[in-house]
Amino acid sequence: MRSFQSLDEREILALAVALEEEDAHIYDEFADGLRERFPEHAEKFRQLRRQEDAHRHRLLELYRARFGEHIPLIRREDVRGFVQRQPVWRMRPLRLKSAQKQAEVMELETIRFYEAAGRQTTDAGIRQLLGDLTEEERRHAEWAGEIAKTDLTGGEEAQEKRLFALQIIQPGLSGLMDGSVSTLAPLFAAALATHRSWPTFLVGLAASLGAGISMGFAEALSDDGTLTGRGHPWKRGFICGLMTALGGLGHTMPYLIDNVRTATAIAVAVVCVELGIISWVRHRFMDTPLSSAILQVGLGGFLVFLVGILIGAS
Repeated sequence: MRSFQSLDEREILALAVALEEEDAHIYDEFADGLRERFPEHAEKFRQLRRQEDAHRHRLLELYRARFGEHIPLIRREDVRGFVQRQPVWRMRPLRLKSAQKQAEVMELETIRFYEAAGRQTTDAGIRQLLGDLTEEERRHAEWAGEIAKTDLTGGEEAQEKRLFALQIIQPGLSGLMDGSVSTLAPLFAAALATHRSWPTFLVGLAASLGAGISMGFAEALSDDGTLTGRGHPWKRGFICGLMTALGGLGHTMPYLIDNVRTATAIAVAVVCVELGIISWVRHRFMDTPLSSAILQVGLGGFLVFLVGILIGAS
């Protein structure tokens, strides 16, 4: 995977073309998913799609003038630093708020891309076009925020909420999920295998701290925040690693109790609370239906818990 800083002007333009094509396709999917229940909003997404197509045409014209007809195939997944998007087909049936929130994040990321690309290029014509597109994408971001009239849209307060979700909630939630779920198997396997609290506590402590360090470094190295707006990588890494460790330590601490059965009962209760918190956070900040969040998180936790029981009892 290439870093954004390693791209030359030809590759930057090629990537910009691919980004505009993808955004136009997503807006078309949004329009199709909303056309029956929200026809007026669907038409606004169609207008956004047409404007993204116009951006693509302007980029293609400049590319041909500078570099000829052949365009290298460079996509967002080939360059480090882009937010991983949820496929639209996984969002069906599409909700208006979900489409609106993703559209705002898309436009924010595109603005950051054009700003970074403009700073990196030295060609006057390319820099001018990228600057013009930056300003047009700013208007798109405002328009996307007005598509659904909710408390989450419009104004500086809404942007702060979105940045808070990107920079704090997402890495924290990722860490909490990993720490709460991944440490279940070794912890309960140790409890069933040893029937002693202290060795089980040591296993849980090691698993929690080890997972915290691993997840912290993985998050910090995932991207530098230049294009995504997700903030400083080491800040995200610290948040992710801390929440991972806390997620594991929550159901490890009960094993400081000498009676292993009592400790296990309390640990199971703590796990249920942790999974409930994770489900609520996914519902509150990730726009996941509460029933789906509970099912997804609960199923994952149950499967890992079952693995621990099977291994510990063998």
